[in-house]
Amino acid sequence: MTDRRSFLKRCIAGGAGMMVGSARSASAVHMELPARYPRVISTWNFGDAANQGAWKLLAQGGSALDAVERGVMVTESDPANHSVGLGGYPDRDGHVTLDASIMNGNGDCGAVAALRDIAHPIAVARAVMEKSPHVLLVGDGALRFALAHGFKRSRLAITPDAEAAWRTWLKSSRYQPHANSEESGYGLGGHRGDIHNHDTIGMLAIDARGQLAGACTTSGMAWKLAGRVGDSPIIGAGLYVDNEVGAATSTGVGEEVIRSAGSFLVVELMRQGRSPTEACREAVARIVRKRPGLRNDDTQVAFIAINRTGETGAWAIRPGFEYAACDEGDRHRLIKSSAMLDR
Repeated sequence: MTDRRSFLKRCIAGGAGMMVGSARSASAVHMELPARYPRVISTWNFGDAANQGAWKLLAQGGSALDAVERGVMVTESDPANHSVGLGGYPDRDGHVTLDASIMNGNGDCGAVAALRDIAHPIAVARAVMEKSPHVLLVGDGALRFALAHGFKRSRLAITPDAEAAWRTWLKSSRYQPHANSEESGYGLGGHRGDIHNHDTIGMLAIDARGQLAGACTTSGMAWKLAGRVGDSPIIGAGLYVDNEVGAATSTGVGEEVIRSAGSFLVVELMRQGRSPTEACREAVARIVRKRPGLRNDDTQVAFIAINRTGETGAWAIRPGFEYAACDEGDRHRLIKSSAMLDR
């Protein structure tokens, strides 16, 4: 097994410990945050606002489960975010469909997929967990379940920005997911709709009692085939949580994460003694080894993880991925992840 201290020294010496601080934080931020809780982390720069929503509960002694649900709702409500919630890009037929999952550290979980006309799929996923004998409901069945449990149907019409992008895409109807990268201007603070077509908000939290929870929500790949479901609502792929070990979530091209049961793999690697960073790195490495063709395209996959002591880490296939972290010591941090490839 790789010696963790030596591993981190090599990463820092090789530039893997590069850091990005938000405008509100002057503290140095390293690739792997030391043990501390309560703490919340989430994918991408838009995770910062979501973290603040979660932190309002965590700072008051609230549960990790309530915090992650509340936190990702912030992103689901943002019409400017084109890969999550009501601002999401549609499928190739022009329909916005939403996927979400939620899980606590005891193994309780719920999820929905291909859900239409409900503003907060993460809340429906929690209802599936708490009010049904099932884990995953999809399509019309998920909608009927939501309506039966008091959720209001709100016609999630495609937003003007999303419709404009969709109509532009229709001219060629060429489907090609693009990685968010430093060159694209998205991953390090930009929000470029032309390339923002396969991302997710995944959030992990540990509360003051040391209890873990996670949530993952998305509108999926832009211009996807009707009925396509990615990793976000699949427990063990887009999200996995275990109080005995830690939690992990993913972002990027979901098919690649599903093939590797990625988030479950990260947690199991932590169970074997690896740090969150080491576990995320190995999960990414396995995807690249099994799918060598990924080296020649621009597919992006990234994982973030937190262990039961609150230590965090991340890794991506390509540069440009960052995650947001929030805790009592420094509430506004954006952390640039290391990457397996150099482009």
